[in-house]
Amino acid sequence: MRRKFLIDTDVASDDAVALIMALRSPDIEVVAITTVAGNVDVQQATRNALYTAELCESNAPVFTGAEKPLRRAHQSADWFHGRDGLGDHGYPAPRREPENKGATEALIELLEAKPGLVMVTLGPLTNVALALQKQPGIACKVSRCVVMGGAPCCEGNVTPAAEYNIWCDPEAARIVAQSGLPVEMVGWHLCRGEAVLNLEEIEKVLGFRTPVAKFAIECNSRAKEAYFTQTGEHGISLPDPVAMAVALEERVVTSASEHYWNVETESELTRGMTVVDRLNVSGDERNQEVWKERGRKAKIVWTIENGRWKEELYRRLK
Repeated sequence: MRRKFLIDTDVASDDAVALIMALRSPDIEVVAITTVAGNVDVQQATRNALYTAELCESNAPVFTGAEKPLRRAHQSADWFHGRDGLGDHGYPAPRREPENKGATEALIELLEAKPGLVMVTLGPLTNVALALQKQPGIACKVSRCVVMGGAPCCEGNVTPAAEYNIWCDPEAARIVAQSGLPVEMVGWHLCRGEAVLNLEEIEKVLGFRTPVAKFAIECNSRAKEAYFTQTGEHGISLPDPVAMAVALEERVVTSASEHYWNVETESELTRGMTVVDRLNVSGDERNQEVWKERGRKAKIVWTIENGRWKEELYRRLK
């Protein structure tokens, strides 16, 4: 039987590549794609999701979700991904329309109807939080919840303390942290260094000469430039495809451990910081009163096998 994936995403350039990986996996059925405001506004994210699905010849239903975070104004990352989220190459409008139902309702209905789904989140967690607020019991219906987000015990990419997806809607991320969802946190640190597609590997992908391979590199052209400005590293960094590789093939992970975690929502200095109890200090009874809101435990992915993650990518782009 094919595994069933539900993907929640703010589709920009790296999200699109992650969608391709899932949609072109013969052993995966993408039961729905739900979109959320994040990298781009939610209508653009929906358009990008539909375009990517069409490129993959997929009819996976696309549901439009939240237009802004729970309590904050939406702040996009179009400086990184381009105004349209796909590098501003003028891709045509998709032929298909999104579903009439909203993302929150779709999430609840699908999780109730299909227990055991794998949920993969690639953007801010607004839709997921809204669904949990309406129906908390859906948390136990999910077999895995692979979250691309966070900067556990390392530097962030939008502030020194926070990764963008969590920073964009920290209140939503805190709801998820406290919900009991079986979270697997795939942080931003995992897409850096040797995980980046270097110039030789970019040429390798282009050498596949498939429409999806060309699109995967082309739509990340603006992101490639922005990533160099941000980090000084050459190549294409692909956080969402790394998370999708973890969802598709757990053997990509080389080290992970379970810890209590929560998200900072009050301080502007550390807004969106993913606070991970890596040393399990809250397990000491002397400290339990100090950190009263420690959330639930999540599986934190610390390292991956970079060669294996890239092979997962290549297989779907050929």
